Amino acid sequence: MNNPPDILILGGGVIGVCAAHYLCEEGASVTIIEKGEIACGSSFANAGLIVPSHSIPLAEPGALAAGLKWMLDPASPFYIQPRLAADLWAWVARFIVAAREPQMRRAIPLLRDLHTASASLYQGLAARRGLDFDYEQKGMLTAYASMRGLRHAEVEAKLLAEFGVRADLLDAAETRRREPALRDHIAGGVFFPNDGHFNPAKFVQGLANQIEERGARIQRNTEVLRIETRGNRIQSVLTTSGTFYGKQIVLAAGAWTPRVARDLGINIPVQAAKGYSLTVPRPDDGPSLPLILGEARVAVTPMGGLLRFAGTLEMAGMDLSVNPRRVAAIAHAAASYLKVDKPAATEVWRGLRPCTPDGLPILGRARRYENLIIATGHAMGGMSLGPISGKLVMQIALGQPTEFDLSALRVERF
Repeated sequence: MNNPPDILILGGGVIGVCAAHYLCEEGASVTIIEKGEIACGSSFANAGLIVPSHSIPLAEPGALAAGLKWMLDPASPFYIQPRLAADLWAWVARFIVAAREPQMRRAIPLLRDLHTASASLYQGLAARRGLDFDYEQKGMLTAYASMRGLRHAEVEAKLLAEFGVRADLLDAAETRRREPALRDHIAGGVFFPNDGHFNPAKFVQGLANQIEERGARIQRNTEVLRIETRGNRIQSVLTTSGTFYGKQIVLAAGAWTPRVARDLGINIPVQAAKGYSLTVPRPDDGPSLPLILGEARVAVTPMGGLLRFAGTLEMAGMDLSVNPRRVAAIAHAAASYLKVDKPAATEVWRGLRPCTPDGLPILGRARRYENLIIATGHAMGGMSLGPISGKLVMQIALGQPTEFDLSALRVERF
C-alpha cells in the first residue's frame, strides 16, 4: 500500500466499527480487517441491551458464592468447563482477588460513567439518517420468581443507588402490571428506567455500511497470520489477503485478541465466555419490555418483529460448539417466567464474549508499542459500551483528551 491508512483496525465487531465511525467523523482514513463478515462474532445475535444498570463488574463478591455453586453444573447460568489450562486458572485466581468489595466499589463509578455516556451516544446514532436498528429507550425490567431472588436484587439496587444508578423496586402486582406477559407466580422485580435495547446485528452492519460510504475500507473474510514489528512500532500485518500497513493499529478482536497479541509478546488475560441466544418471531402477546429473568440470568429482548432469549456464561475456551443442555436451559427459563410456549427457535446462536478477570475492559495504548491501541475485554457489556469505547479509541489515536481517566483500563494493570 503506497498510502497506508491513518488507522488499521483488527476486528469488525461493535468496538472496531464504532471506532472506525468516530475516526471517519474526524477525517481519519481507516481500514478494518475482519476474519469473517462484519458482526459475525459476539456482536451478531446477543441480547442487544444498553445497560447503565450493569455498572457492577462481573468480578463482585456475590459472583464468588454463585460461581462456586454453578461452576461445575453444565446447565447453570455460569459454567467453567474443567480443563488443564494454566491461563484459565491464572484468570480464576485474578478473578477471586478482584471480586472483593473494595475493588468492586472502585470499578462501579467508571463502569457507570462509561455505560451512561454510551447510552447518550446511542441516542445520537439512532437519529442518524439511514441507520435503523430497532432502537428503543423504554427501560429494562428484571423479574424474580422467588423472594430470595428479590431480596438479593434489593441489596444490589441499594448498592447501585449509592452510585447514582436509578433502580425502582417493584412488588409482584406492579411487576406484572408493567409487563403482563410475566406469569402470576413472579415475586417482584426491579425496573431500570435508563436502560435501552436494539438489534445488534442491524446496528453494527448498518454503521459499517455507512462508514464504507464515507470512504473507509473493510477487508472481510481476512485472517491475521502474523504481525511484524521493528523496535517499538508495528510495521505490518500479514493476512490471508496480503500485507496491510497502518500508521496506528487498533487491536479490537474480542475473544481472539490474546491469540493475535501473542505475536507481540503481550499477555492479555482475557477468557472467552460462550453465550447463547434463541430468536423467534415476536408473538402478539409477547413481552414489550426488555427483561432479565432474574434467577435464570436470561435476557429477553423484543427487536422489531423478533423476540430474542439470550443467556449463559460458559467458559470452555475458544470452543464454538453448541451445548444442547445450555440451549434447553434458556428455553426452559423463558417458559417458566413468561406466558409463552417454550420457544422452538428459528435461530440458535452462540458467540464468545471476551472477559477480563476484574470485569473492566482493556482500553488504551500498549506501553510496548507506541502505535498500538488495545480495545477488548468488554465481556457481556460490549454492545452497551460499543459507542463510548469507539469514541475513546478515536480520542487516543488522534491525541485528543479522553473523556475519562483510563488508567484503570490499561492492559499493564495485569
